[in-house]
Amino acid sequence: MIKRCDWCGDDALYIAYHDKEWGVPIHDAQRLFEFLILEGAQAGLSWLTILKKRENYRQAFDNFSCEQIARYSPRKIEELLANKGIVRNRLKIEAAVKNARATLGIREQFGSLDTFLWKYVDGIPRQNSWKSLAEVPAQTKESSLMSKDLKKHGFTFVGPTICYAFMQATGMVNDHLTDCFRHEEICRLT
Repeated sequence: MIKRCDWCGDDALYIAYHDKEWGVPIHDAQRLFEFLILEGAQAGLSWLTILKKRENYRQAFDNFSCEQIARYSPRKIEELLANKGIVRNRLKIEAAVKNARATLGIREQFGSLDTFLWKYVDGIPRQNSWKSLAEVPAQTKESSLMSKDLKKHGFTFVGPTICYAFMQATGMVNDHLTDCFRHEEICRLT
């Protein structure tokens, strides 16, 4: 039997996400933006809820094109609020638009979202060695700094805990438990 991190349970979608995506370093700016939006949408909900809605989000939010989302009108926001395939929370939807606009500013100032976000780990994924879920932090000084800086640049729904979940998902940190089969695989990706 394959040993996985306990958090993924036995849901097939969650297992596939754990086995193929979570913790894999991402440097594609559009995918990084997607994860920022989805992690913000997840606030107060389970990640599995968001995973089940991810394809709907991709359709509703123009495949996470920050250029297109930055131009969303109040009418488009109302359309999104009526979309049963996504989390229909006005603050979270408005945050996606605000964050798209802020992302364009980041690109202008720093060259890319990738460059800006990966600086919090000096461009190199952190390889942690947690033995149990109880050891894994909800936030770190790096995620707190990322949160503070993102907010300074106009982002919302990017608190330190959301930022740490983002860092885990996008491979900035390897938080697979040491007895999980993915831990060593992810270590070899760096």
